[in-house]
Parts: sequence; C-alpha cells; structure tokens
Amino acid sequence: MQDVVQWLKENGDLKVINTPLDVELEIPHVAYVEVKTDNSRPILFTKPINKAKGIEYNMPVLMNIFANKDLTEKIFGKHPDLLAEGIDELLKLKAPKGLKAKLAMIPKLFSLKNVFPKRLKFKGECQEVIIPKEEVDLHQLPILKTWEEDGGAFITMGQVYTQSLDGKMQNLGMYRLQQYDKNRLGMHWQVHKDSSHFFDQYQNAGKKMPISVAIGGDPLYIWCGQAPMPHGMFEMLLYGFVRNKNAQLVKSITNDIYIPRDVDIVIEGFVDPTLTEIEGPFGDHTGYYTPKEPFPFMEVETITMKKNPVFAATVVGKPPLEDKYMGWATERVFLPMLKPMAPDLIDYNMPENGVFHNLIMAKMKTLYKGHAMQFMHAFWGVGQMSFVKHALFVGEDAPELEDFEVLTEHILNRLSTERVFITKGIVDHLDHSSKEQFVGGKLGVDATGDEVEEGVEVLLSDKKLLKKIQEIQPRTKALKQYFTHTKNPICVITVDKKKSQQKLIKKLEVLQSHIKLLIIVDTANNDIEDPYMLVWRVVNNIDAGRDVVLEPFIAVDATNKSEVDGFTREWPGDTFCTKEVLDSLQEKGLIDIDEAFVRKFGLLPFK
Repeated sequence: MQDVVQWLKENGDLKVINTPLDVELEIPHVAYVEVKTDNSRPILFTKPINKAKGIEYNMPVLMNIFANKDLTEKIFGKHPDLLAEGIDELLKLKAPKGLKAKLAMIPKLFSLKNVFPKRLKFKGECQEVIIPKEEVDLHQLPILKTWEEDGGAFITMGQVYTQSLDGKMQNLGMYRLQQYDKNRLGMHWQVHKDSSHFFDQYQNAGKKMPISVAIGGDPLYIWCGQAPMPHGMFEMLLYGFVRNKNAQLVKSITNDIYIPRDVDIVIEGFVDPTLTEIEGPFGDHTGYYTPKEPFPFMEVETITMKKNPVFAATVVGKPPLEDKYMGWATERVFLPMLKPMAPDLIDYNMPENGVFHNLIMAKMKTLYKGHAMQFMHAFWGVGQMSFVKHALFVGEDAPELEDFEVLTEHILNRLSTERVFITKGIVDHLDHSSKEQFVGGKLGVDATGDEVEEGVEVLLSDKKLLKKIQEIQPRTKALKQYFTHTKNPICVITVDKKKSQQKLIKKLEVLQSHIKLLIIVDTANNDIEDPYMLVWRVVNNIDAGRDVVLEPFIAVDATNKSEVDGFTREWPGDTFCTKEVLDSLQEKGLIDIDEAFVRKFGLLPFK
C-alpha cells in the first residue's frame, strides 16, 4: 500500500468530498453518519478547514478506513480466520521426527523470518519534511474535534510508539491524544496499558520518556496498535506475520524509537513524568463522555512527514462504528491465543453494541459440571479479557454466535438464577458504572445445559402488564416484552426515575407470576423498540454486583445512577451530534438521514 488513497479508490469504493468542511464537528459528523449506513465507505475530505482559527489545511483527512467487513478483509489480504489458522499451527509446532517431517517444516520456519521488524539505517519517506522544534505548530495539522462537549481537538488514530527504560521492549498502542496548544499532546494511556507501565519506569528513574506518534501509512499499523498482544511483545511482530514481510522501521529524528518508514506524519517528543495536565472530557467508543482526569503530556520536539501527507482519523461514539470491523478482525485472529487457557473453547464473539469489553459470548465443549464457571475465571484472569464485564457461555449444540436472535432464544430457554454467577474483578479504565474506578461487578451466565422446565406462569400482554406495573409505580412510562415464546421472556420497562429502582423491584414481587427477566432503563434517550441500542445501554450502565437482582426474579437496573443509588462518581452523558451541524450537512447534500435514522442510532437526545 504505497499509496493508501489510491488503493482505497481501487479496492474500497472511496468517497471523495471536495466541499470545504470544518475539522470541528462537520467532518466527524459526516464520517459518523456514513459508517452507520448499510453500505459504509471510506471517505477522503480534500479541503479540511478550521473556521474558528481561520485555517485552510494543506493535507486531506482520511476517515472510515475500516468501513466494512469486506474492505477489512482486503486490508488484511485474506480472511482473518485464515490468519488464525496460521497462528494455531505455530502454537502447536512440535519438534519434527524424521527427514520428511523436517523438510515439511522448512517453509513454515522460513516464513517466520518475515515476522521480525527490520531496522533501516537511512531515513524513511515519513522524514522527507522535517520541522524543527522552533517551528513546530500542531495547529497546522487537521486535528478533529468530534463532539460538542469534547475538551478540545483530539488525534484519534495516532500510533503511539514507546519503549521501556532499558530499551529492550517496544510497544505500539492506539490512544487518543488531546491537543493543548501548538506543541503539547495529552497522553491518554490507560493505567493497564504497556505504555503506562513504561511510563512508571521512567517516573521511578526520574527521567523523561521519549515518544513518537505516527499517523497514516499502511492501515494494518492502525489495527496492530489496538491488538491485544501479550505483555512485552511488540505489535509490529503481528504486522510481519499478517503481511508475511518485515515491517521496515526507521529511527526517529530526536529519539531512539523506531517507527514505520512509510507513515505519513511522525510527531516526536518527550514526557516529563513530573508534569500532568487535565485531559478530557472526550466522547469515547463507549458512546459516553469520559470525564476529566490528569494525564501526562508530550512536549513535541519535531514533526516529520511525507511531502504530500494524508491525515488519518477515526470517529468514536455510539455503535456501530469502524471499530466494529477492526474488532471483528481482532476477535478472529486472536481466537487461537485464547485456547491454551481454555482448551475446550470452540468460538467467541464480542458484539460491537456490547462495546467489546462489556459483553462476550462464547461457545464451548462442556465436559463436567462447573466447566463454564472455570472458563469465566480463565477469561477474567488473563490479559485484556480480564476487562470483560459480562460473559455468556453456550454449549457446542448452540446456534452460531453471530446469529444473535436464535442464539438469544437458546440462552433464554436455559436461563435460571442457579446458572447466573456474580463476582467482582477488574474493569476497564473507561467503565463508568462501577462504584469505584477500575474495580466492579462481573456477571457470568452458564447456558451450556439443557432447557429449564419452568417458564412464565401467566404471560400477559404488554398493555395489561404495563397497567399492573403502573398501578405500583406510576413513573413507569412504557413496556415491551421480547422473546415471549421462550422460558424467560425479556420484559423491558422505561421509567422517569426519581428514586432507586431497587425499591421498585421489591414492590414488583407481587407480579412474579408474570415476569421472569426484568430490565429497567430511563425513559429519556432509550427507544424501547430498539433492542440493538438497548443492549448497548444495559451493558454500559450496570455493575452486576449492585444492579443485578436474582429474587423474586432476575432484574437488571440499567438506569443512570446518581446519589439516590448511593453513587458518588460523576455519571457521564451520551455522545450526541450537534443538530445544527446535521441540518447544515443535510442541506449541503453531504448526508442523507431522516428522523428514523436519527432515533435508531441515538444521534440526538429524545424523551
């Protein structure tokens, strides 16, 4: 991919927009709408501007690079399942016996030489233009502000290259980077990430930490930056394995970190471990704003770039987004790496509306009682899987994991309070629902067994059941039952919340003959007819230890939490588009949406 834009024109049906558009809100809003359409395409914005700063940028902005599953497969050069097979073979390699076996292994071993990055002794294309420290001005890069309440402009597809204090370990991560001024970028590496661990080493040694941030180049660099590699393994090894050729790296101009020769832009600098800056808020991939927090920041020493660079960026917020397709590839490629800790794992799926780390569904061979619970502990104890909040396990007779409707039926017919396991563990840095940051409730469901015998005693219509609940709690506004033909129909209600819903759940005990599984959400900004976004809301909003009740029936309080719930942390708001921007883009013919689309994906607030 020497010319990514040309490659996307030939292989990805690249959409080119020549209308001048603002990097603040306008460009991100177009990309955000596009990636939610049925035939999503990558977009090149050729004339980015910043109205507030009076800037016309001299480089285009490329977004939605991973616009769909077909394009993602083309970027990889083959289906991710085929790559997974190759990894599986490597993990099962054994010393060959006999001449024939040794000869058969030669091609496999020979191909491994392409895995290791190659350090070049000359400058790369990314260093054709070198901007010295005194001329550095981040304002000259088309850095985007995606959401109205964002704390500023953020680099959203930066490849952050760091190394350990002794230089023996290198890491590639993809973190958001807030622009503070012309030469400072916030380093939002979360506490559990390798870059944060490296930072601790420099901090303890009282030394400045070198950093190089790359933008653009082969899209596979971007994917590698978010891949959950084992601690200490450089993500460029994965690039070499996928491409079957060495990643070619060149030394940064002002530090000893090596970066790919063909990226478009490199921002080099240092972090002083004694200094922090308030970072955020930022509308993140959870679909919520993450609150302000102090983080280290990078002081830029130099910026290098190609002569004609392209600025790659992504938009994050409510699903579906391009991380859906990046996550799909990650899920497939890393399946073999999960099997050593869970040998009877058949497959797994992390749906994007579960925000990946909030929901995992796994299919397994069940060999003994408690086997699924053993898997839960294994998942919750290793690497980035430890951040998973809710894990649902089914047996090998279950439907395909991506056949969500049939799979849901299968699970609901096997659900009972005895098969629900609630514990406590580590949660993602971005999780907002737990009582304290980093630690919260975990929920596991063992749906590997036979169907349960008992269902709802008396199934009422939505209208009749709503009336009965409203007699108990008039603030209940709407009700819809899903999968009423299963043993555990899902009853969803919306409430105009004023008090803790735990009290309502206790009062509803008199209706236990009509309810098996109750889910409560706020009336505001929740469409009771939209199960896709309801799943997103529920898995984001609950801490299983506090919000899942098993008596008198299974009840889930997925409302926003506040002081009435004894919740003292800041509860974040949804990421919403700016209506005036959407209207303007619609008038210009750059997006084509209606009220149904806006409501379906929660683009704007509603009651």
